[in-house]
Amino acid sequence: MPPRTAAARSTDRFERKREAILDAATLILNRKGIKGLTLGDTAAAVDLSTTSVTYYFKRKDDLAAACIMRGIETLLELADLALGAPTPPERLHSFLTRYLDTLKAIEAGTAPPLPIISELRALSSPRREEVATAYGRLFRKARQIFDHPDLAWMSRGRRTARTRMLLEQVFWGGAWLAKFDTEDYPRIRDRMVDILLNGVAPEGTDWAPTPIAMDKLATRDGPEPARETFLLAATRLINNRGYRGASVDKISAELNVTKGSFYHHNEAKDDLVVACFERSFEVMTRAQRLAMEVPAASQWDRLSACAAALAEFQLSEHGPLLKSSALTALPEQIRRVMIEHSSRVSDRFASMISDGIAEGSIRPVDPFIAAQMLNATLNACADLGYLVPDVRPKAAASVFVRPLLMGVFRH
Repeated sequence: MPPRTAAARSTDRFERKREAILDAATLILNRKGIKGLTLGDTAAAVDLSTTSVTYYFKRKDDLAAACIMRGIETLLELADLALGAPTPPERLHSFLTRYLDTLKAIEAGTAPPLPIISELRALSSPRREEVATAYGRLFRKARQIFDHPDLAWMSRGRRTARTRMLLEQVFWGGAWLAKFDTEDYPRIRDRMVDILLNGVAPEGTDWAPTPIAMDKLATRDGPEPARETFLLAATRLINNRGYRGASVDKISAELNVTKGSFYHHNEAKDDLVVACFERSFEVMTRAQRLAMEVPAASQWDRLSACAAALAEFQLSEHGPLLKSSALTALPEQIRRVMIEHSSRVSDRFASMISDGIAEGSIRPVDPFIAAQMLNATLNACADLGYLVPDVRPKAAASVFVRPLLMGVFRH
């Protein structure tokens, strides 16, 4: 074997150092978002000077984009390998198996960390467009899971919606899988696959959720209407452009008010994000409460009514809810409080599912995992109007939520 050249050794050193920088930056990105990522902190994490890091990545956005791009490429490879299985259920099983194996390798330190993909919205041009193009490749690859003669009945729009729901299970998984030891991952995978294939409703159950009026869901006690208008405009901008892209100027312009008026209602931008989250949690809690008041109903009736109402709310004039991706923009202490609020909403879903299992109106599934998967689905539903432009708010639940609750490959 001929000796390696000096150029080859130099290339190896360059790649190793570049990967180490990306590893450190990804961990910071996941903890603090693009807002909190700095070249200086990244340099300190790998014992380099900031100048040395700029040799690899000139700007913060270049570094953040490279982190997210690497994560997308990893998921793209997992999806590509999963497509080697012959049937959609086997592809789904393979994809989740490979994803959880990757998380296990990350925990063991033998694979690079995965970034929070949704942070791509906070990138500036042209990096945002470059990373969005890569995400589009991942999305189209994952959608091929549904390419099969047995699923010929499924329209392109419904395949697209199911793909978004499926990918959100992977994106959201990073938040709750940390509660478990990696040795539990095979069991978790089996429970997730069972829910995706068979839903939570027993065989023969009809999809006929009891309607919950949007005006009841949107009613907010306390703050004046002007503040509610601020919160709604800010929520829409943050969902579309990320925390960084939703500037005070843009929010004010959206509402045709001055910056002074903005600060009259909100002391700082972080305060506004917290208020948007609190509004979203309040809506979700109200939906759960209204569902529990449905007369003579089973827990399945109540769960499906609540999920359907929240899906419709996302596309209604009152929506959407603030997406969980905004959490990374908040200071860590405030973020923990918001996560606790989110957990209470999820725990109530788990209680409804557990009670439904006891009464026989819901299949024996893992209540915690099912609740987390429902939360992920409702979070991603905010994207449905963009993914399937002609979908009506009333149809949102059937297109997006029903596949999770009834089975992703079911007609």
